[in-house]
Amino acid sequence: MQYVTSAAFLLSAYSDYLSSAGAGAAVSCAGGEAAGPGEVFAMARSQVDYVLGSNPRGMSYLVGYGARFPARVHHRAASIVPYKHSKEFIGCAQGFDDWFVRKAANPNVVVGAIVGGPDRRDRFRDHRENYMQTEACTYNTAPMVGMFAMLNRLARHESTVAQTQQPENSSRPATEQSVNR
Repeated sequence: MQYVTSAAFLLSAYSDYLSSAGAGAAVSCAGGEAAGPGEVFAMARSQVDYVLGSNPRGMSYLVGYGARFPARVHHRAASIVPYKHSKEFIGCAQGFDDWFVRKAANPNVVVGAIVGGPDRRDRFRDHRENYMQTEACTYNTAPMVGMFAMLNRLARHESTVAQTQQPENSSRPATEQSVNR
């Protein structure tokens, strides 16, 4: 997910740049095609949707989000029983021998972490020892914070616009529009 989340963030920032550049601003693509700010942002949004579960596996790679997400994250604190449940000392050897190799889901869910994700064929093995796919890393999660902030800003802006455009005599509440530009 490192490249997916980073690309999504950069695409969203570039779509903002294109929007501020004025009418007709676009990025030139191979074959003479051009993509405007809306198309660039739609690509960024599609990557966010993929991370959140709109993918061939129907799995969210954001831990704790949706019905299906990785259950065996390669993360020491997630993999070992909480201290409040077991007061035993767990050193490095015990953590590895007793907890790392367990097939059960992690006793602690690292909510908000984004794991490495699937391989190029969309295959994903949810095993702790498969650190390339199940490790929670800041370089996967950090760019998504920027994307989520932008999506939140757009949703709030569109909600405000919808409320201000609602007729005064209308008894129906304003509906939120999609975040797509």
